[in-house]
Amino acid sequence: MLQKSINPDLEESGADNYVNQLAYGSRYATEEIPKFRLPEKSTQSKIAYQLIHDELELDGRPAMNLASFVHTWMEPEADQLVMENISKNLSDQDEYPATMVIQGRCISIIGNLWHADEAVGTPTVGSSEAIMLGGLALKKRWQEKQRKAGKDASRPNIIMGSNAQVALEKFARYWDVEERLIPVSESSHHVLDIHKAVEACDENTIGIFVILGSTYTGHFEDVKGLSELLDAFEQKTGIDVPIHVDAASGGFVAPFAFPDLEWDFKIPRVASINASGHKFGLSYAGIGWVLWRSSEYLHKDLVFELHYLGGTEYTYNLNFSRPACFMISQYYNFIRLGVEGYTRVIKNALHNARHLAYLLEDSGYFDVVSDLHRSNGSFGWRNKTTRPKSIDENKSYNPSLPVVSFKLTDQFREKNPHVKQAAISTLLRAKGWIVPNYALPPDEAKIEILRVVVRESLTLDMVDRLVEDVKSCAKQLEETETEMNEALIAITKVSNRHRHKPHSKNENKIQTHPGTC
Repeated sequence: MLQKSINPDLEESGADNYVNQLAYGSRYATEEIPKFRLPEKSTQSKIAYQLIHDELELDGRPAMNLASFVHTWMEPEADQLVMENISKNLSDQDEYPATMVIQGRCISIIGNLWHADEAVGTPTVGSSEAIMLGGLALKKRWQEKQRKAGKDASRPNIIMGSNAQVALEKFARYWDVEERLIPVSESSHHVLDIHKAVEACDENTIGIFVILGSTYTGHFEDVKGLSELLDAFEQKTGIDVPIHVDAASGGFVAPFAFPDLEWDFKIPRVASINASGHKFGLSYAGIGWVLWRSSEYLHKDLVFELHYLGGTEYTYNLNFSRPACFMISQYYNFIRLGVEGYTRVIKNALHNARHLAYLLEDSGYFDVVSDLHRSNGSFGWRNKTTRPKSIDENKSYNPSLPVVSFKLTDQFREKNPHVKQAAISTLLRAKGWIVPNYALPPDEAKIEILRVVVRESLTLDMVDRLVEDVKSCAKQLEETETEMNEALIAITKVSNRHRHKPHSKNENKIQTHPGTC
């Protein structure tokens, strides 16, 4: 007896409908996909997936995105943990007690890493939220102190360098705090001038934002030096100005690459610190941290007691519902890597970044504005750097993020005045690399930089490939400039040959030759 295999989809809906269930046989293969209105009819899951998947292929490749500080790769085991816990809500403390225990462990580990004995803190969705919370705690404590002293508490100000990332400026604008921006300069190494910062302080100053790792050049601002100046300022004026360290990137770089650097809770004036777990904490986007020295520095007005879903919760976040999986992935890194693993990863990234800086300088096309490859205390691209035989030979580099900011040399610009540096970024994009070109902060806006963030996934071999492509782009622009100049010279010569001579007095008279009539 003959039997036939029946496809249930065919039997249920017919062959035509079955064909329409294929991604490229559906109505969306020849019609626009929904963009502005919810479609009237449903579609097959595979079709929806394939259409969105194909459109996202137009994105840049994360491994070649050298613009972002955000980590883009984790091990398969970490990916598995993320997917297993992707449905857990970090705000549901009573429902997910094991997750809350892990959260507490992470805060303890980070507090220990930053030398705090009694730290309190919370995970956030990133450093932007963390900065808001850190700034709000500063504001609330200042307001309370002013009111107890019978003083006006309506005009708070906060101080930061003009190189501050936008999240810091958002805090000031969103929470009605006067923003006092201190101009940066080449002499301040493109970051906060700590002397000018102290000069800007008064009794209405709620604190100073200090950046451990400028997004422009990777430089660390001098937390210890500023603290010492503020100590002297307090002795003179009686005004106590606390420090919040924005360690969005540097919080997971300094402890492993520069363990002797004093920047954290070892300094009594540091009230709070934020960091992004999804940057050099090596987790996926969606996890940040803010810690206070102790509960004394976390103002009670920020803490809410909730009786929710059968339990009592204490919360001091701006966000409520948020995924727990990325916090869990952070804990995975802590267990998986430990001090040994983090140290190796961060030092490897710095090694490759210095290698990149040396190659760019050796090319003759570029000056390196970042100072991570220069000996500690040596700054500025005008101080040419001699590459050591081994990058690891120099044990005392300037503390910095693995960030390389560079620009075309003045000689190149003089020789090729029509070349726009931004064109290098455009040409690199055509090769798959994402390398941004933008101006330094307002007081140095005449200087444009190209910037590369060297993350874990940028290997030495990829650095070499990148440099070859960067040099190729610069050479292409140089050759185009030369061709344009030669064409212009040729056109000018032709124009000169055909240019009319001035008319002479006898030019219009009839000329006759001897022997003719």
